[in-house]
Amino acid sequence: MILHNRAVFALGLRMCSTQVTKGALVDTAKFNSDMSEFRQVFSKAKHIAIITGAGVSAESGVPTFRGENEKWRKWLSQDLATPEAFSRTPSRVWEFYHYRRELVMSKKPSAVHQAIAECEARLRKQGRSVVVITQCIDDLHRQAGSKHVLKIHGSLLETRCVSCGHVAVNKRSPICPALKDKGAPDPDVTDAQIPVDKLPRCEESDCHGLLRPNVVFFGETLDSHILTKVEKEMEICDLCLVVGTSSIVYPAAMFGPRVASRGVPVAEFNLQTTPKTEYFKYHFQGPCGTTLPPALAPHESEVIY
Repeated sequence: MILHNRAVFALGLRMCSTQVTKGALVDTAKFNSDMSEFRQVFSKAKHIAIITGAGVSAESGVPTFRGENEKWRKWLSQDLATPEAFSRTPSRVWEFYHYRRELVMSKKPSAVHQAIAECEARLRKQGRSVVVITQCIDDLHRQAGSKHVLKIHGSLLETRCVSCGHVAVNKRSPICPALKDKGAPDPDVTDAQIPVDKLPRCEESDCHGLLRPNVVFFGETLDSHILTKVEKEMEICDLCLVVGTSSIVYPAAMFGPRVASRGVPVAEFNLQTTPKTEYFKYHFQGPCGTTLPPALAPHESEVIY
């Protein structure tokens, strides 16, 4: 059985490999890369789930924070993105996330984001649905126009108060005066060591607690409400696309195989094979910005409004 225990899925503990995958060692001759066949399946699907990963954001110029981008200054990103690191050195962690916030706010949706958003809007008029289940923590899917987006790892452009728990959208640049021009990733840059009372603070009345990025740190559990929604989508979808993800970060890595286990077609779009490629009916190799738009374009059988 290819699926993990259901309790693991419900728990949603975010885990991550620290090594860059080179792709699964599978026989490429076994790939089904027949686009015309996939298009026939696509034309009949009523509930399409699209799982996206860092490769989608990379096509907009957002680093994946793996491989050559795995370090910020002298620290690995997974050493900074933890509750323990934020508790010990909130200034350093906020510098890291301020750098990432400013970076993503400077980027625009790619051809991948646009194709998904256009497909969702078009199929909605036909009584069909598209949901985006994303591991990305930027706002590019929504910028492109996608409406039904489930962010399983949270959002860089939201904050959460560690005292009162209030969550708010926050697109300020800089997020607070003390972080202005801070966060440079170069290894020779020293920490700003910003006093904790000068870091982003809660604006709820009588709170003024320390804010943190509303993202899922490594070692934290995913939002159970989001996971419940994801589980529902996994149960009702009749076509699943796995786009730009290495399929090594759990629990997202098991979403596609879970759908495939009940006989639903799953199509993978990626630069290379992944540890889960063998479970999927289709695999389209190459830049997602090249392979995905024609896959989601209007089918000849569609009635275009």
